[in-house]
Amino acid sequence: MAAAAALGREGGEDAFRRLFRFYRRRDASELRGVLDFSAPGAQVFRSHLSISSVSDQDASRAGLQPVSRWKAYGLNGYPGFIFIRNPFLPGCQRHWVKQCLKLYTQKPNVCNLDLHMAPEKTIDLWGQSKEQLRRKGSSKCEPRSLLEKLRWVTLGYHYNWDTKKYTPNHHTPFPSDLAFLSEQVAAACGFQGFQAQAGILNYYHFDSSLGIHVDESELDHSRPLLSFSFGQSSIFLLGGLKREEAPTAMFMHSGDIMVMSGFSRLLHHAVPRVLPNPEGTALPSCLDQALPSDLPAGSVIEQSSEEDWQVCAKYLQSSRINMTIRQVLAEGQHFPEESGTEIKGQAPSEDGYHQENGRAKRHKANTDS
Repeated sequence: MAAAAALGREGGEDAFRRLFRFYRRRDASELRGVLDFSAPGAQVFRSHLSISSVSDQDASRAGLQPVSRWKAYGLNGYPGFIFIRNPFLPGCQRHWVKQCLKLYTQKPNVCNLDLHMAPEKTIDLWGQSKEQLRRKGSSKCEPRSLLEKLRWVTLGYHYNWDTKKYTPNHHTPFPSDLAFLSEQVAAACGFQGFQAQAGILNYYHFDSSLGIHVDESELDHSRPLLSFSFGQSSIFLLGGLKREEAPTAMFMHSGDIMVMSGFSRLLHHAVPRVLPNPEGTALPSCLDQALPSDLPAGSVIEQSSEEDWQVCAKYLQSSRINMTIRQVLAEGQHFPEESGTEIKGQAPSEDGYHQENGRAKRHKANTDS
């Protein structure tokens, strides 16, 4: 903790980067100063939610507990930031994990594998990977399945990693179940009428990280950014409007939700580290319980087979999945007319990288976008 604090106090142009590298290298014994919302400290306060904005029935249909039971927190110095500790009903996280691995990876959604594989090779990543994952042992020498090579998937308006823009002509239908979940969480945080228009799913392993960046490509910044995490844990760094500002480090565990709105909507942030869940088990206990057989009427949560969950569980033993959902356009807003000079081949910065084993891998999307 003392070393991290000293790095933060140094300030200067690389304050965020220094702490990013500090947390990326340190072992678990040196992470005592990372904020854990399961035991919130002085910097944390309870955040008031709009309980009446989401009925218990709609929360249940999305796989969530009644909003009155959510444990939501804010951070001093970060207005508009809300951290919600795992509000999911028992078994319901499994639905979102399966969707991220089996359904949302399907076409017409876009993924990193599209860049260097023939289209027919990426049609069914789940079907091509499930048996290999199910049989997978502990050896690092085993070849990776296609799902294990997956780094990102885009939904709705497909983000172009080269131009850092969304465009009206590269859009596919946004998943209705994920839109419903997002609408309930946004409404509970005071953002009724939120429209889930774009999603970026990130797939992390123990050697992965996500570089320092700001999510500013959406045309409407008055709406929040929603972030959902499943599987193994991570360290999340939340900084300031400028890179010179030292970030606050916090743990994100399976089921946790973060909402970045208002002042916090355009803050620098990063994920320097993915860690084994703190329970010391292969999977966190919140993923142990299967879905109940009597789901409520109209639920977007679907039952899945035990065989499917075995594949998901094997994947999550060394992985974390994060869904970030955004509203791109305000009600009645349209994309600006393009000048015809599209930026291509933009020089990469540390902001847009998945990093693994010390190597930086650039996020890129289909150049057709």
